[in-house]
Amino acid sequence: MAKANSIMDDLRNELEELHQHYPAMKNEDLFVVWFLRAYVTEDLEAAAHAVTNGPKDKGADAVFIDDASRCVFIIQGKYRHQISTANEKRSEVLSFAQLGHILADRDKKAFQNLVDEADQSVAQKLTEARKRLLHRDYRLWLYYVTLGKCSAGLRSEAEEMARCAPGKIRFEILDGRRLMLLMSDYLDGVAPPIPTLDLVMENGQGILVNGILQRFDSRSKIESWVFSMQGDDIVHLYEVGGKRLFARNVRGFLGETTDVNRSMEKTLKKEPERFFYYNNGITILCDDAKLVSSKGKDILRVNNPQVINGQQTTRTLARKVDHAKKSSVVVRVIQVSRGESNRDDYFDTLVSRIVEGTNWQNAIKPSDLVSNDRRQVELQRELRKRGYLYLRKRESKSEARRAAGSKHYILVKKEDLARAVAGCDLDPVEARSGVENLFDEDTYRIIFPTSDPRYYLLRYWLMREVTYCAHSYPERGYAKWLVLGFVWSRLQPLLGTVAKRDNFIHKMERGAKDLDWPLFAAVEKAYIAALKYWKKNRGKGAKVTDVSTFFRNKRGRDKEFKSFWQGKNNKGRKGFEAAWMKVKVAIANS
Repeated sequence: MAKANSIMDDLRNELEELHQHYPAMKNEDLFVVWFLRAYVTEDLEAAAHAVTNGPKDKGADAVFIDDASRCVFIIQGKYRHQISTANEKRSEVLSFAQLGHILADRDKKAFQNLVDEADQSVAQKLTEARKRLLHRDYRLWLYYVTLGKCSAGLRSEAEEMARCAPGKIRFEILDGRRLMLLMSDYLDGVAPPIPTLDLVMENGQGILVNGILQRFDSRSKIESWVFSMQGDDIVHLYEVGGKRLFARNVRGFLGETTDVNRSMEKTLKKEPERFFYYNNGITILCDDAKLVSSKGKDILRVNNPQVINGQQTTRTLARKVDHAKKSSVVVRVIQVSRGESNRDDYFDTLVSRIVEGTNWQNAIKPSDLVSNDRRQVELQRELRKRGYLYLRKRESKSEARRAAGSKHYILVKKEDLARAVAGCDLDPVEARSGVENLFDEDTYRIIFPTSDPRYYLLRYWLMREVTYCAHSYPERGYAKWLVLGFVWSRLQPLLGTVAKRDNFIHKMERGAKDLDWPLFAAVEKAYIAALKYWKKNRGKGAKVTDVSTFFRNKRGRDKEFKSFWQGKNNKGRKGFEAAWMKVKVAIANS
């Protein structure tokens, strides 16, 4: 019950956010928009446009046509105020399932009766959908989406009714329990999911496969399969699923130039028939799997699949598809039941352990293991709204730019935010200890305490200014973290309101001279003082401490420096304060 209430709170928060974009829509319509965004399309505008938003919608609350996948999606949404309490009415469920017959039947009579009584915009969308089903061989997906519950008998009856309709039609009920899992995946960044993929097992062309390895653990209820697939069938999975196939992977594509990826390409070109023996293969996680046969081929049909190990292999095969046809890959499929009794932390821990245990060709770093942490996913969403492309996963820059599309984003890595927070809030020794140390379990919680983007952007832009001031001055580089922490201690009190915080960020983004110039001057004075502090305390003769060692060999240098700053040996304090007054004015004035 507590979990259901928590998920309901998450859903309300999502609807409130959507309401800011679409204030004319009611919660019932926003619920459908959220579902489309979480389950069908990444395009929020397209999801909102699909909503029929009228009293005469004839059971079609949204009509979404995806020409790329040659699919029509029709949704009927039932927004309830509690999860899995109200039972759905048999008449409404079966009436929606009957819609498949009306749309796909070449006899126009029933369809004409339907659209004659429908709202004009609904009639237009249904007409476009029907054209694609009848004349362009599109597939129809009917989704009955409810926060309530539905009996197994009614579910089977509706599915059978849709199956009997002409054409390629699939009917699915997503009830409160399913939507709880969908919300969990959505918050984890695994949205929209890939509903189903067919894994075609290798056989023939000189290859004899004597069955597959199938294992079921009755204690954990985890079922696994191991078999081989042809390389071009692996490529097909990527063509269907795209980058969504790797949403639970802790890294993005590392590029063509890594040693491992170059080695794979070389094998594919020169000896593709031996790729099976040299490559570690692919690990796929799924919610459900079923062995089926089609056209003489054995197939494992998997629901909600995710490649959690083998992205580099899959992407390399996709780039060399002609050679991939001659290769084979070992595939391991792990089905993890995610019923209501399964706790999220159990599932997340299992995935993390599998990822860590199977990804060893390209070493896993501590920063990789938090890539799919919910805080990172939330932060990525929030930063994107502000025009930032946040790289929470390790991937090549070209891969990141492709993800951004034509829109211009400011690119920022999670490692950069970690350094910025550590430099501003922790001892300088921590910031200099290496970025991966900032992602150990205890430090990570300190570095990433919130999903508010302002918290990080304030520190990030200050770090960029402090870093810029150190260019061409090698000694300043060693004092950077001490200077950053000091300047932040002076800046933070000036940022007491949201308006001032936003003003600082916006001006730094634009390079506004009224802020940038005096801030640069103040940072310069801080650097000069920091190096004087080193020279005064570095020792003499054989015991002299070089600048690199000095700023990393002792904790508490930041506190010592503040004392030095106030002392008579600091001749630059007056110049700093003069510049700082201008910084203060610039932050206060928009």
